[in-house]
Amino acid sequence: MNNLLKSAVAGHGGQDRWKQLRSIRSSLSVTGALWESKGMADSLKGIEIEVWIHEQKVVTNLPLRKKRFIFQPDLLVIESESRQKRTEYENPRKAFAEMSQTTPWEDVHVAYFNSYALWNYLTAPFQFASPGYNCEELAEWDEDGEHWRPLKVTFPDRIATHTKEQVAYFGHDGLLRRLEYAVDVLGGAKGLNYATEYREINGIMFPMKRRVHPADAGRRKVEKPVLVAIDFHEIAIQ
Repeated sequence: MNNLLKSAVAGHGGQDRWKQLRSIRSSLSVTGALWESKGMADSLKGIEIEVWIHEQKVVTNLPLRKKRFIFQPDLLVIESESRQKRTEYENPRKAFAEMSQTTPWEDVHVAYFNSYALWNYLTAPFQFASPGYNCEELAEWDEDGEHWRPLKVTFPDRIATHTKEQVAYFGHDGLLRRLEYAVDVLGGAKGLNYATEYREINGIMFPMKRRVHPADAGRRKVEKPVLVAIDFHEIAIQ
């Protein structure tokens, strides 16, 4: 583990504490221009999730829509609230094949995209220290009057994520400030994901708010539109 990753893991609560934990539960809302453009503006308001920390699995309950999503990288299940109706999708990422950025989404797209994204966000930076990840510190970056240390992360093939190479930026306290990536299932669209309003929960630091913005040619934030807005209302980790 390189020195920047060590600092980031320590700043978020430490690897020893993380290894003691099993899952994260949260109530939250996910909104923004992306969902509006896909005809799914209110599809992820008032949801509840359970995230497995040490395997890529997410269960999402949607009380307002009376549905449930069960996600793993190679299998997605969509159920009715009563579990009487069930649809399974093997290799759900292929549902995005030959879609343009203006093609409306269906539940399979919403469930897959939101599930893998939330898993990645909630397990960073601890997952970067797992086998199969490669990390390299880049030149310092100045933003918001701070000096941030960027870490280029190369993901293993087993992890469903936006794209194989991403850059995580950390402040002097080791906390994640922004995540920079392209989104393969959206034709390589660029995103800058900002994490704010940190709260300590059971020994782990979590940002309660995330905002995803477009990037300009200099990889700087474009304020509007906000592509994705994630607001965590409550988080419990055990």
